[in-house]
Amino acid sequence: MKKNVLISGGSGFIGTHLTALLLSKGYTVSILSRSEKQNKTDVFYYKWDVATQFIEEEAVLKADYIIHLAGENIGEKRWTAKRKAAIIDSREKSSQLLYMVLKKHYKKLDAFISASAVGIYGAVNGEEICTENDAPANDFLGYVCQKWEDSIDFIENLNIRTVKIRTGLVLGKNEGFLQKLIPLFKYRLGSAIGSGKQYMPWIHVDDLCTIYLQAIQNAEMSGPYNAAVTDNTNNTIFSKTLARIFGYSIWLPNVPAIVLKMVLGEMSIIVLTGRRVSSEKILQTGFNFKFKNLEQALKDCL
Repeated sequence: MKKNVLISGGSGFIGTHLTALLLSKGYTVSILSRSEKQNKTDVFYYKWDVATQFIEEEAVLKADYIIHLAGENIGEKRWTAKRKAAIIDSREKSSQLLYMVLKKHYKKLDAFISASAVGIYGAVNGEEICTENDAPANDFLGYVCQKWEDSIDFIENLNIRTVKIRTGLVLGKNEGFLQKLIPLFKYRLGSAIGSGKQYMPWIHVDDLCTIYLQAIQNAEMSGPYNAAVTDNTNNTIFSKTLARIFGYSIWLPNVPAIVLKMVLGEMSIIVLTGRRVSSEKILQTGFNFKFKNLEQALKDCL
């Protein structure tokens, strides 16, 4: 019998790539979706609605593993009080819904693997390299990630192995945050942002999906893992590298921080701040990055 992996948020950017990888490795995949979708070979769709706490429980009951990617996009809209609440609720309440079904049926899983983010270390600029042992930051990004990870601890209390993947900026072909930058840089309108000194911990989507696969296959993995390349990439280096791939040198001045604050409000901290993170813990599991060089990763995406 093939092992089944249930993915929440499976129809998104990362979920789509992860589904393809899991199928190629001989797993079947179930996807939780808010809309009706037709099943495909080895891919099964189940409905859920976090707002009303509805879920087709069969999805959980047939799963050997759950990979929990669901959550509102933190960079999609301005951070009003209502938007902030939605960002937190989408993470907490989706985890609670899965926990409820697991507890109700005394369902045992081989592992529960959840997305998290390097944002747990906060909207701060600096040279320190953050490790998984560092405390969550005392700001909105740190708070969101802490609440997100705390909601997974309830599942760990069911004696289920849990893994938390703290993800950096994900590079992918025509997808993710890179999709918004390509038109600007393609037409030679790209530039660095703010001071340009803010670090940008990044990971190629193929490497990220391989980390999730390893979290399934390696029964020794548990707790949080940073999923980002440890290097010195800051916004200036990233911008210059992307421009070089398109065949030019940046000629425009940096976009002033005050402009971004006016346009994005508080959400501007996502692009104006960034910390370095250590990948040592994930490397100790035997994982190796396929893409360790930024230019190589960007060329693959473009």
